[in-house]
Amino acid sequence: MIKNIVEIIKNYPTVVLTGAGISTESGIPDFRSKNGIYSKYSEEIFNIDFFYNHPEKFYKILYEIFHPMYSAKPNTAHKLLAKLEKQSLINGIITQNIDNLHFKAGSTNVIELHGNATKFYCTKCKKNYSYNEILNSFKCNCGGLIRPDIVFFGEELPKDQWENALNLVEKSKAMLIMGSSLVVYPAAYLPVIVKKNHGKIIIINKGPTALDDLADIKMNISVVDFANLLENYLCLTD
Repeated sequence: MIKNIVEIIKNYPTVVLTGAGISTESGIPDFRSKNGIYSKYSEEIFNIDFFYNHPEKFYKILYEIFHPMYSAKPNTAHKLLAKLEKQSLINGIITQNIDNLHFKAGSTNVIELHGNATKFYCTKCKKNYSYNEILNSFKCNCGGLIRPDIVFFGEELPKDQWENALNLVEKSKAMLIMGSSLVVYPAAYLPVIVKKNHGKIIIINKGPTALDDLADIKMNISVVDFANLLENYLCLTD
């Protein structure tokens, strides 16, 4: 099966789509699993109305949730994708994750559909802030409220990021999906576009996904185990 995957990514322009399953391997909890974030906190906390109506409560929870994310390190799967990009075996990564780990791993062409949790900005004057700068106050010097640069429930995806993702997908003849159950839209629509364009779909996920029936190849293993197999097969080096 690995041989077939290698043949696809070597012969077809391939885009990668990653979800929470690649981040959990770095110790970052996902949202919807048994021990995920929503098992402890209500989904309401990431609703845009909750943020504006209860910023104090939001930031109290954010400090608990985001702190482990910032100390997390890229795992074998993140590093593999950076190597594949370096060797022009993939043409880019579209991610549903907000943890910045693809960039930490060395990938450069990364489209972050849901934003980046390491970035913050004032909702009034648009001044940029880092996480360390908002630890003592989430109010800007101008009096505006500082928010994380992520997509809340109730907000649309950033138009430029979504258009970039669509353009990349349209140019691709194969999609490698890693660590996504493919239930969150509109990201889960991207593999459908590839399939409609007669492209190849490869799904690597521990457990079923909503689009398994579209897959040309499905491997029911962790993304790290897959990365080790693929890296050994390709004899990739840094």
